[in-house]
Amino acid sequence: MGKAFVCDLTAEEMREYRGTLTEPGKESPYRNRSIEENLDLFRRMTEGEFPDGARVLRAKIDMASPNINMRDPVIYRIAHVSHHQTGDKWCVYPMYDFAHPLSDAAEKVTHSLCSLEFENHRPLYDWFLKELGLEEAPRQIEFARLNLNYSLTSKRKCLALVNDGIVSGWNDPRMATLSGMRRRGYPAEAIRDFCSKIGVSKAYSVVDYGLLESCVRDNLNQNAPRAMAVLRPLKVVIDNYPEGQTEVIEVENNPDKPELGKREVTFSRNLYVEQDDFMVEPVKKYFRLFPGNEVRLKSAYYITCNSYETDEDGNVTCLHCTYDPESRGGETPDGRKVKGTLHWVSADDCVKAEVRLYDRLFNAENPSDESKGSFKDNLNPDSLVVLKDSVLEGGLRNIKEGDMFQFMRQGYFCVDKDSTPENLVINRTVGLNSSWKPAK
Repeated sequence: MGKAFVCDLTAEEMREYRGTLTEPGKESPYRNRSIEENLDLFRRMTEGEFPDGARVLRAKIDMASPNINMRDPVIYRIAHVSHHQTGDKWCVYPMYDFAHPLSDAAEKVTHSLCSLEFENHRPLYDWFLKELGLEEAPRQIEFARLNLNYSLTSKRKCLALVNDGIVSGWNDPRMATLSGMRRRGYPAEAIRDFCSKIGVSKAYSVVDYGLLESCVRDNLNQNAPRAMAVLRPLKVVIDNYPEGQTEVIEVENNPDKPELGKREVTFSRNLYVEQDDFMVEPVKKYFRLFPGNEVRLKSAYYITCNSYETDEDGNVTCLHCTYDPESRGGETPDGRKVKGTLHWVSADDCVKAEVRLYDRLFNAENPSDESKGSFKDNLNPDSLVVLKDSVLEGGLRNIKEGDMFQFMRQGYFCVDKDSTPENLVINRTVGLNSSWKPAK
């Protein structure tokens, strides 16, 4: 059609010929080669006769166009590299601006949705489709990217995170990728709700990551069954509870959805509570366990801490408590109330698990801001905390990959793909409330 030509200019010469935003470019001295010569040279390019950079194929448009993208852009270049699908079959490869509209047309794309940086490329997109006479040509429309603070979406930088071993892969739960969000336990419905709330814009903007987490939290609050898990266990012995005795306690699966019913958990003399739920010397307004204080165990009994044991380093290893047999279900004959309610897990009926506490990968709101150094300088050292000795209630023995739960007083969690029946691996999806603050 006479709409392209093989050009021998070097990359430096081509830049000189291209012109500037205020000055038109100059036509290549090779622009008027005959169709026969161009076809012959391009065939020899495809057969590997020429080295990388020796020649390119350029579209013949307008070197005086105010849009620099239209000044005879390169559409094929020589590259003697193996392709992940075709191996060494080809040594010429198309440029993105040429491949984009043709692949869209071949795949029957009706609307090609691009980010704003492609707006100046749209005339070239349309030119290729028009000149090639493709019917039902797709239409390119540009919108602002969905930018999230405290995260990266640049493929080049994400690849560096993967290659440098900073994350475990593209599906690492800290990555802002769909596979990473899926592994972390973000429901698809929550992501769609997030996109719906922020809408579509032509203006550049950055969305707070907390909004995405809020959408996830709202979804899981309605759909995730409740369970009890102790992430950092501290043993509790109820000294006045009969040794060897156990009983079944009924606990609601979701207080907001009575139709989900109740589940049974085991109560026994030996329990686990969170380490943070005990203080030897309590601070002001601390209503959990400390010597002499009484608390309520969720759906079970009132217990009072009487004493504690420590190891040689002074760390508390065990609490000794007594319980009120008449307080089952949280009610007492004398009507007394307590301010602290703790979750718990029976030591006689529990499942051990590895719990991975994920947080935001970066401390900086804009980790790509090079004025503050490399994005790697902004990594959050606490973006992953692994707890090896967590315990879950016994009814969770047979949970499988993808199962989601709200662990009472902890947050929302899901079963990771690394999980096995012998070694449960649980990911924290999101906390119950947003309390995240960047490191100073």
